[in-house]
Amino acid sequence: MKPVVGILGTIHNESLREQYHCSLDLYREVIHRFKPDLICGEVHPNGWQKYLNNKQDRGYWGEPASEYWELIFPYCEEQGVEFVPIDWFELDVWNDFDPFMPFPEDNRRELEKQDDEWFKRQMDTWSYGHIPFNSAEFDQITKQKYEWMYEINPTAMNFRWIVRNQIMIQRAKNAIKANPHQKILCVIGADHNYLFHEELKSEQILLQYPL
Repeated sequence: MKPVVGILGTIHNESLREQYHCSLDLYREVIHRFKPDLICGEVHPNGWQKYLNNKQDRGYWGEPASEYWELIFPYCEEQGVEFVPIDWFELDVWNDFDPFMPFPEDNRRELEKQDDEWFKRQMDTWSYGHIPFNSAEFDQITKQKYEWMYEINPTAMNFRWIVRNQIMIQRAKNAIKANPHQKILCVIGADHNYLFHEELKSEQILLQYPL
């Protein structure tokens, strides 16, 4: 029997979650309905270790997004669900790979304006599907956005986006291989959905996306 793997894309910002009708209560309902044995989450292994060492230690750079503190971690502890951190980044050099940083100020402002327009186009898809930002419509816009950013600065985006997602997805694949009889849910920022879907759909698993 093939492993069952789901993908749930989240929005990290609480005010945006409320604005676009994807509250933590909705995420909790979706997760509870899926009934995972294991959750792979967009959390850096170092951040996960910091949380395990001191669950009140918040405010450090690179900490997990708010939905992990307020929903995912408590849910795993309450339900006895294993958590596997799969994120990757290197904080000491992250800012050096800002894709707009090398450009003169006027160009940078224009690029930032275009980036804001891409974000608005992403948000405008919120009503598609049962879970906001878990849809083919959102994924199509998001993929186009990152292709545009790659054209602007391929070096920065290779570091910040391509390699990061390759490592995240491989860590998820490793967790799937190590737990072939468990039901696994990948909880990631919604921007990552299209890459996880593209990569995992060729695996020998029963992939559920959107949930």
